Amino acid sequence: MKPVRIILSIALLTAGMLIGFGYGRWYGPRDEGGMAKEIAKPKGYHCPMHPAFHSDKPGDCGICGMKLVPDDDPNHPEHAPAQAAGERKVLYYRDPKSPSFKSDKPGVNPETGADLEPVYENDPSSMPMGTIRVTAEKQQVIGVKFGEVTAGAGVHSFRAVGKVTMDETRFSKVQTRIEGWVEKVYVDFTGKLVEKGQPLLTMYSPEMLASQQEYLLAMRSREIMKDSPLAGSQQQSDSLLAASRKRLELFSLSEAQIEEITRTQKPLTNITIYSPISGYVMMRNAFLKQRITPETELYTVVDLSRVWIMADVFENEASMIQVGMPARMSLSYGGGRKINGRVSYIQPQVDPTTRTLRVRIEADNPDMVLKPDMFVDVDFSVSMPARMTVLAEAVLDTGLKKTVFVDRGNGYLEPRQVETGERIGERIEITKGLKPGDRIVISGNFLIDSESQLKSAASGMAGHQHGGPTSKPAADAPKPSAGEHKHD
Repeated sequence: MKPVRIILSIALLTAGMLIGFGYGRWYGPRDEGGMAKEIAKPKGYHCPMHPAFHSDKPGDCGICGMKLVPDDDPNHPEHAPAQAAGERKVLYYRDPKSPSFKSDKPGVNPETGADLEPVYENDPSSMPMGTIRVTAEKQQVIGVKFGEVTAGAGVHSFRAVGKVTMDETRFSKVQTRIEGWVEKVYVDFTGKLVEKGQPLLTMYSPEMLASQQEYLLAMRSREIMKDSPLAGSQQQSDSLLAASRKRLELFSLSEAQIEEITRTQKPLTNITIYSPISGYVMMRNAFLKQRITPETELYTVVDLSRVWIMADVFENEASMIQVGMPARMSLSYGGGRKINGRVSYIQPQVDPTTRTLRVRIEADNPDMVLKPDMFVDVDFSVSMPARMTVLAEAVLDTGLKKTVFVDRGNGYLEPRQVETGERIGERIEITKGLKPGDRIVISGNFLIDSESQLKSAASGMAGHQHGGPTSKPAADAPKPSAGEHKHD
């Protein structure tokens, strides 16, 4: 029995050792050399905005409140490869013990005797106040999107609402110059198309009848006085005839009507009134047996072969409109038919209610598709000179200043004060503060601006309390020993 127990004990011990060895090989720490190495701890921490601020523990910067990063952070510009550092542009040289001391050349600070260190382009310490670092993960959370500053000439297109009206130079009112009564009406409804010279109505006028009889008497008098021996009688009869004929002309009798009176030697009892132009009858006030006077407006005839479109242009785009520039009208029906026109007049006053400027456009009206009081869309295209623009949402306008956040690389976003010009559709002109090709924030900049202002405020308060960036950081102050006590 004893040998069996000994064998079982040895077997169990061997199995336990194998299980332990396998567990250690599978779950235990390993490295390329087959031995677990102790994880190296960072030597210290520093502020990415104020590299002179050092601490042996993680935390926040005592100057600006930014989170400290390890000294061996590979993303920090100080730990970039030597080749990459050599390619970067050196802005200036500074004293690490006194960052306020700057020099254009390397050397030694004569006051402290410390060697000057270079400050490279895009170094966080060289960035202006308010610059913050937003990691890629945080950019995704707050929805940050980037765009570029573009420069160049182009065509700016914008749209306005237009209303079709009658061409005021192409309509006529039909009236008589004498009193009378309507005897017959030829055009008896509004909207009828008439041609120039088409009869509209006939009227009877005693005054007109008397004037015709005077003309006939003057004709007979000239025939009688033609052989008179009295000097000047022929000339007087000719003058009387010319005056009576002129009176008929002033009463709006046509040349054909006067010739008919001369030929028949009889007055016209009913005088026919003709249409002065071709067009549509937009107003009718002539009825049978109606008494009319020179003040009575009998018809209004409008030529709609050419119309006006009154477009309302917003005041921010009104300066782009010029007399003579082309415009295109789009109809909401008929397959979106387009009609070309041209700006003929710009009114000198902006509508105080709608804040728009009214622009008059003249356009042909083929097939009478444009009818008075109809609304159309008016498209303008303006050639713009070379200018620098960004998307309008990239500019934070507080009224006192306008801010754009510029991507400085490695997650650093710098607030840049800019000056703007005209707004061109979805973009706005930048006259100062940026250059073409700059990568800027176009979405999420409101949250970035809030954090930037908080960082600026914290930096200003810390600088005031600690005497500015050149003061000795609180993290470097000696800690009190266990036996020391604080006294009020």
